[in-house]
Amino acid sequence: MSRLPLSPISGASSNASAGEFSETDRALLLQLAHASILSALDLIEKDSPLVGASTASTRLHEPRGVFTSLYLRGELRGCVGYVLPNAPVYKAVAETARAAAFEDTRFRPVTREEAPHLEIELSILSPPQTLSPEAIEIGRHGLLITMDERRGLLLPQVPIEHHWDRITFLEQTCRKAGLAIDAWRQGATIEAFTAEVFRDANDESLDR
Repeated sequence: MSRLPLSPISGASSNASAGEFSETDRALLLQLAHASILSALDLIEKDSPLVGASTASTRLHEPRGVFTSLYLRGELRGCVGYVLPNAPVYKAVAETARAAAFEDTRFRPVTREEAPHLEIELSILSPPQTLSPEAIEIGRHGLLITMDERRGLLLPQVPIEHHWDRITFLEQTCRKAGLAIDAWRQGATIEAFTAEVFRDANDESLDR
């Protein structure tokens, strides 16, 4: 499965009760993400978090794309995700959390001292579907733009934070892919997805 590093934008919020995943499921996934990092550092028993997740609600067994974002004292500390739904949600969360902590090359690996203080935000993606540029809704859709061997992804919350309109969102996703900003007009494949985004307790959560 291919992993993409991402720089998510925080600060948006909405009703935490909305979305596909129950509060119980959200809490379990966040606990799983933390446990995956802590177990890699031998701070808790290895692989123990997968036991509870594997017997959880059937929704957590659905294959979904996932991005896990780590924050330390409010600053981004790592973000890695799977675009495509190639693994069950619980497994994708565990793997992307560990990758965000130790494999995001933009940051040094998370240390044993930092790990207990990380705040985690999860973005659970719907399967991407081809969409016309005119149908893209700011605040609802994330974008995945592909041309040749290049691919760029931006989550739904990014254009809101930057106050982008639809055209700018398309251009910036092309830029993310390393393409010309007008590649979306020149035959690039445009796919859209929604994301249910939620954070650790005492942080506001976001649904898109």
